[in-house]
Amino acid sequence: MKPLLQKVALVTGAGHPKGIGRAIALKLAEQGATVVVTDLAQASEDMSGAVSQLKGQGVEAMAVAVDVTQKTQIESCVQQVLNRFGQIDILVNNAGVGVGSSDFTELSDQDWELSFKVNVKGVADFSQAVIPVMQAQGGGSIINISSLLGLGAVEAIPACYTATKFAVIGLTKQLAVNYAKQNIRCNAVCPGSIVTQMHSTTLELIAEEHGISLEEAQALEDANIPMGYSAEPSVIGDAVAYLASPAARYMTGVSLPVAGGMSPGI
Repeated sequence: MKPLLQKVALVTGAGHPKGIGRAIALKLAEQGATVVVTDLAQASEDMSGAVSQLKGQGVEAMAVAVDVTQKTQIESCVQQVLNRFGQIDILVNNAGVGVGSSDFTELSDQDWELSFKVNVKGVADFSQAVIPVMQAQGGGSIINISSLLGLGAVEAIPACYTATKFAVIGLTKQLAVNYAKQNIRCNAVCPGSIVTQMHSTTLELIAEEHGISLEEAQALEDANIPMGYSAEPSVIGDAVAYLASPAARYMTGVSLPVAGGMSPGI
């Protein structure tokens, strides 16, 4: 029995073939969910590929172009999903950016503004658009993709990224408290070192910070992971699928590290 049969899941930032969002969408489909993928309009080809993959798993799927910094696009997306499927049971706020210098004094206003608009306000606006739908349905599950850097700081990471990922944890906990009695659960997943397109950017920052090659940067990162390696995006998909399922029905307000034993902060 697939635990997410007859559920509709919406996953933001799910276009890139090697991204966490795509892996999450595929895992939810594997569990039986109908899946809606969103990403920026320029990723339309990637989103089409995602829909093909999802349909190949025997589920219904659709793609909607959405810039999460534009509230009208979010509201339009939610309405399109309701028009087609009539419900939204699972929202995965995965869209995120990592920009800026590891030197705090070099961060620009644009770095801070983009980080906040995507990593925090985008999560808040999508949740605000979907919560009334879940209230009318009698419940739902919101899963926010934060980061291990939402729990603690790591050297050579832009402060605007760390700060906004901490904010995602705070938002998650507040929504969990606010809507628990209405059967709307809100949890966060905090990925550690995951091999994605953003991971390549992180390695470049580490290499620049220490004056080493990308290969040496990867070895340095792996040396700080108790399990000794960076994981594939599918491990985040597994965690999200669990939190979205009935097996996690008594879990809300959780910030779940999926990080091979890395544990900065508390």
